[in-house]
Amino acid sequence: MDTKNHTGSLHFFLLGLSDEPSLQPLMFGIFLSIYLITVLGNLLIILAVSSDPHLHTPMYFFLSNLSLADICLSSTTIPKMLVNIHTQDQSITQGGCLLQVCFVWNFAFLENCLLAAMAYDRFVAICHPLSYTAIMHPRLCALLILFSTLISVVSTLLIGLMVLHLSFCTDMKIPHFFCELAQVIKLACSNTFVNNVLTYTATFLFGGIPLSGIIFSYSQIVSSVLKLSSVRGWHKAFSTCGSHLCVVCLFYGAGLGVYISSAVADSPRKMAVASVMYTVVPQMLNPFIYSLRNRDMKGALRKLLGLQV
Repeated sequence: MDTKNHTGSLHFFLLGLSDEPSLQPLMFGIFLSIYLITVLGNLLIILAVSSDPHLHTPMYFFLSNLSLADICLSSTTIPKMLVNIHTQDQSITQGGCLLQVCFVWNFAFLENCLLAAMAYDRFVAICHPLSYTAIMHPRLCALLILFSTLISVVSTLLIGLMVLHLSFCTDMKIPHFFCELAQVIKLACSNTFVNNVLTYTATFLFGGIPLSGIIFSYSQIVSSVLKLSSVRGWHKAFSTCGSHLCVVCLFYGAGLGVYISSAVADSPRKMAVASVMYTVVPQMLNPFIYSLRNRDMKGALRKLLGLQV
């Protein structure tokens, strides 16, 4: 096959979730609604946390940063998909595709790190309640956010440099609704062994380490909760970390589902549909999980919307 150097003018073609013309208006309406709900819901979380002094705590500080990452991740993929459906033009430039790959990885890794930081916060709150204020001071919280951002940027630079040096064939069709890294690598005509090794290594380091931190934190939390003799203590501990645990299960459960579907699916299009559960749905549901299960957050949202004096 003919090849094109990475310095040339290239256009990829995002085939989306379906090529049925009759389904395009329905998909446009569904994903536009999902995007608006995601942005509005997470923006309300950010505004509620920043406007209510009672929510100026480490837990809600991390939550507002997670909401910002959710907005950014959704804004990286859904708007381009909506534009493609509206204009009936599936093309995306090589630069645009590279940016999409990098931003998706950046914000996905950032969410991993933020969930780990939130798990550590819950661990300190439940296992060391008397020392919570001394341990989770504002400087440590800021350092955790800074470190999470730095880790995400470093991983993104590695991925970006890797993709930038690929040479591609003339078949530039991506059976996805955004430039997913694995699909982009499959289109390369050059040797991709090093790229695949680097991808798996980066995923293990920057995704596995935060997950290990979350598992360790919750193992310590469960161990501490089991030592409590009262049901009231159990309920208080669960209410303290219940929302975060739901988000963790949703985020990593959806990621595991995508991984399993990629192993058993007989077509890349089915994998693209499954990936919606990882890149779209959790970001939309996070605000509902934290607002519906949290009395303080519900009160702050009522004040923000003028429903409570």
